[in-house]
Amino acid sequence: CTAAAPSVISAPSHSVYSPAGASATMAPSKDAGPTLFGIPMKWVSLIMLVAQTVGVVFMMRLSRTSSVEGGRRYLNTTAVFFSEVIKLLCSYLFLCQEKGGPGVAAGLVVQAFTRNPTEVLKVCVPGLLYTVQNNLLFISLSNLSGAVYQVTYQLKILTTAVLSVLILGKALGPTKWSALLLLTAGVTLIQMPRGDGGSSHVAAEGNAAVGLTAVLSACVTSGLAGVYLEKILKQTDASIWLRNIQLGSIGALVALAGCFMQDGAAIREAGFMQGYCGLVWAVILLQAVGGLVVAAVLKYADNILKCFGNAVSIVISCLLSAWLLQEFVPDLLFVLGTLFVLGATSLYSLGVPQSVLMLWNRLLGKKSKGEDSGEGAV
Repeated sequence: CTAAAPSVISAPSHSVYSPAGASATMAPSKDAGPTLFGIPMKWVSLIMLVAQTVGVVFMMRLSRTSSVEGGRRYLNTTAVFFSEVIKLLCSYLFLCQEKGGPGVAAGLVVQAFTRNPTEVLKVCVPGLLYTVQNNLLFISLSNLSGAVYQVTYQLKILTTAVLSVLILGKALGPTKWSALLLLTAGVTLIQMPRGDGGSSHVAAEGNAAVGLTAVLSACVTSGLAGVYLEKILKQTDASIWLRNIQLGSIGALVALAGCFMQDGAAIREAGFMQGYCGLVWAVILLQAVGGLVVAAVLKYADNILKCFGNAVSIVISCLLSAWLLQEFVPDLLFVLGTLFVLGATSLYSLGVPQSVLMLWNRLLGKKSKGEDSGEGAV
C-alpha cells in the first residue's frame, strides 16, 4: 500500500528468507530475535513501513503542489530515474554483503547479463512496467489528495488477484473474492461524485479525472508487473539481489529514455536537475527504499503486522491530508469507503478471524438443531 515501486523481494513472499523456522528451537520467546537499540526488529520494521508509506505520499504530494522558487518544478521523469539508480546501488551493496565482496558480486552481475540474454529480456517486462508505474504515481499525486490516492491505490490488490487467476492459474476462495468485492465497493464510495458540500478530492490546480486515471493505471501496471515477476521467480533460483540489479538497471535505462522523450525540451532549456531541493531528494530516497522496507517486514515480522502497518498508514495519510495539507474535507462516504478498504485488505490478507468462524459455526449448529427438533415434533 505504498507509492514506492515494488522490488523483487516484495512480490512473492517465498523469495524472502524468514528466520522464524530456523530459530524456533533456540528461542524460547516469540519476541526473541534481532534487536535495534533493544527494540525487537519486527517493531522496528513495522515503524519503518509506516514511516516510509506515509512519508513518500505526504512528501511527494507536497513536492508536487508547493510553490517553487523560479517557477520551475522538478521533472517527475528525472526523479524516477534517480530512484531507479539508488535502488540499483542498494541492491548491489546487499549483493556484496551476501557474496563476501564487491569483486565476486561484480562477476555475478556480469554473468547475469551476459550468460542468458533470454532471461534478461524477460526481466525487461516488469522493469518497464515498474518505471511506467512510478511515473503514473507522480501524476496521480499531482492531481489527487494524498488521502484519496492512498485509499484508491489499494485497488492494486484487486488487479493483482485477477491477473494471478488469469496468468498463474491461481484459485481464490470465497473469502478472498468477498474481500475483493468489499474493496471495490469501498473505492467506489470514495470516488462517487459529490455535491458542493462533499469531500474535495483534489487541490484547485489539479485534475481529478487525470489523477484517477493515473492511479487506476498504476494499479494495473503494479499487478501485471508483480504477477509476471512471480512467474519468473518460480522458474529460476537466481539471487534476489541479482534480480533487483537487473530490474534497477533496465528501469534506469527506460527511465532515462523517458526523460528525454517526454521532457527533452525542458531538460535542454533548464537542465536535468531543475527544481531539485532537499524535499525532492527525500521523495526519491523514500521511493527507492520502499521495496527493501517491505522485505524487512516480511523477514522480521509477519503478514499480520504488515496488514496492521498498512491500515495505520492509510489512517495517518488521511489525517495529514485533511488537517495538515488541508486539501480535502472527509465526508461520510469517504469514511465509510475507507473502513471498507481497511476491512477488505485485512480480510484478504488474514482471512476470517477464528473467533468469527467459531461464532458462525455455533449459530449454524443451533439453527440445525432447531430445524431437527421441529421436524421431530411434526
